Amino acid sequence: MSSLSSFFVYWRTIVVRDREIVDAVVHPDHRGPSPELRQALDAWPGPRYWADDDGDGRLVLIRTLSKPRRERWWLHALLFLATFGTVWMGGALVAGSPVTLPFVRDLGLLVPVLRDWFETLRPGLGFAIALMGILLAHEAGHYVLAKRYGIDTSPPYFLPFPPMINIIGTLGAFIRLRSPILDRRQLLDIGAAGPWAGFVVALLVLVVGLLQSEVVTQGTGPTSQYIVASGLHLYLGDSPILAVIRRGLMGDVTVAMHPLAFAGWIGLFVTMLNLLPVGQLDGGHVLYALVGDRQRTLAPLFFVAVLALSTVWEFWLVWAILVLLLGRGRLSHPAVMDRHRRLPRDRRWFGWGTLLLFVATFTPAPFQW
Repeated sequence: MSSLSSFFVYWRTIVVRDREIVDAVVHPDHRGPSPELRQALDAWPGPRYWADDDGDGRLVLIRTLSKPRRERWWLHALLFLATFGTVWMGGALVAGSPVTLPFVRDLGLLVPVLRDWFETLRPGLGFAIALMGILLAHEAGHYVLAKRYGIDTSPPYFLPFPPMINIIGTLGAFIRLRSPILDRRQLLDIGAAGPWAGFVVALLVLVVGLLQSEVVTQGTGPTSQYIVASGLHLYLGDSPILAVIRRGLMGDVTVAMHPLAFAGWIGLFVTMLNLLPVGQLDGGHVLYALVGDRQRTLAPLFFVAVLALSTVWEFWLVWAILVLLLGRGRLSHPAVMDRHRRLPRDRRWFGWGTLLLFVATFTPAPFQW
């Protein structure tokens, strides 16, 4: 601080867990910043950003006090590989391959049995790569932005699940934030980065998959525009952005989805679920960042809307219960450290655009058998 304090009119220092946060007002002569201040800031050992919407010349500097945590990368890698395996099996099921776990009594037959087993799984490999790429992009978006603000963050935990029960073979992934979030700007950036990153990858996968999909001319079953092409009799719902893409690429038709297209559809579905503006979902983070304490009034209304949607699709009730469990029974979002600091104007557009992404990917009845 000795090299910077001469540039400040006044400042305050907050020490919280593993970080030192300096909230300063820069002298008018050095706002911009001046070449002298820029040189001094280049030597600061941590993240920094201007908060001019909170007053002229407001500068936030963050410095990590503790040594980097030793992560259990072996655990995260193991979970990733296990999830890739279950998603791969799920992809094979989606592609129409019979999937059973290999069982060998004679070790001399181990190699041919495994070779045959991997051959049955081969059709699901593209689905697994695509879906794991979408999930990885989502969590990487959260992770990178959290690290950008100096927050102690865990690598992603991937959650494998038996594909015979859950056709896609996973319950998703998550990261842990071990440090408190300073202000609404940080909360918005971290909360919205994941959905946007996952959405971009899902969109690319969806387009590639739709170009390999087929048009169904008869026997479409329930009123749906999409059928998973493996004979699973799984009918998928439409969202505004999905409808636009389908009509642009294939016309107003019913589509038998290629497994890649199904992976892209799941990516949009996961984006929509995470962006529900309730509790501590990504959408809840975004809503709190935009409206602050008023989120306490809006959250119950959105929660009631989710309950009402369960009359259209029963799983919404399950999701509402999960939201309550994640929030430990609370719908209101926990306050950030500096909850009175304003959200920058450019971040407001980003926040409302993120909630618009929720509308664009929303599907009232995502799927039915």
